[in-house]
Amino acid sequence: MQYRKFGRTDLQVSTVGFGAWAIGGGAMVGSTPIGWGDADDATSKAAIKAALDAGINFFDTADIYGLGHSETLLGAALAKHKDVIIATKVGNVARNEQFTTDYTKEHILQACEASLKRLKREVIDYYQLHTAKISHLEGGDCLQAMQQLQQEGKIRYWGVSLSTFNPSPEAEYFMSHGIGYGFQLVLNIINQRALKLVREAGAKGYGIIARMPLQFGLLTGKFNGQSSFSPNDHRHHRLTPDVISRSTEALQPVWDLCQQYNTTKTGLALSYILSYPEVSTVIPGIRTKAQVKDNTNGIVTLKKEDRELIESLGATSFAEVMSLIEQKG
Repeated sequence: MQYRKFGRTDLQVSTVGFGAWAIGGGAMVGSTPIGWGDADDATSKAAIKAALDAGINFFDTADIYGLGHSETLLGAALAKHKDVIIATKVGNVARNEQFTTDYTKEHILQACEASLKRLKREVIDYYQLHTAKISHLEGGDCLQAMQQLQQEGKIRYWGVSLSTFNPSPEAEYFMSHGIGYGFQLVLNIINQRALKLVREAGAKGYGIIARMPLQFGLLTGKFNGQSSFSPNDHRHHRLTPDVISRSTEALQPVWDLCQQYNTTKTGLALSYILSYPEVSTVIPGIRTKAQVKDNTNGIVTLKKEDRELIESLGATSFAEVMSLIEQKG
């Protein structure tokens, strides 16, 4: 495992982290699935142990994942591993069987205490506003809360998990005001919209967490026209047979590189993201020991011309795939 400095902080994070959304299980808010289907806690704990053994030291979760269950699992599994780095998020909430947001100072302060209790920690290494909008930042409440938590020693560093990337008024606000320490954003072979922001933010000393590196699993190459997902898996309505078919066709020129580099499709997908030195860590969703192995083996150094090939496809056929995915919601 390799490690990179997280922006201008003193955190040294594993280049492959542990995305802990899926281990939260098949939580529902009313009739809306907010997870990845059912998960077995024993299997999840075994995956966390395997991740530690593989050198992963960065675990990313959120208080909404599994309605707190993801944090609780990490807290139990990592109780004796105080040297690992835990990042969690605040702002997305479930109330009265409705999914909504709350970025008030009062909520953030209370939610941080609840996360600390579930994580069995005295301090959160990296605390993130979970897809906060520019209106929330300009309101000032959430920023005051994060600054207060840092002053009180409840969090070490803080930033924002972005929902928009090109452009991102939230990231621009952070950078123009010189606040926060990092951004979490979507970056993968199919969705390259954040590349401009990655370069700009990296140059200004912000740590970058790349989420959704496998685009709902499409970049593992494991799905086909017969693949299906349970109703409590958010991919149930997103990864339809036409999406899988179109993405498989568009990705073929990229998969031709796997033999050249003697790596897997997953390995190539993660290697592409890590070819950008501004990216601190990539966080594939992990829920089994086998996925730990898949996501930590096969990282290679891409040649400049091969990365440029992938980037050229990002503006053409991959953009069409993203448009199709977004039509599904």
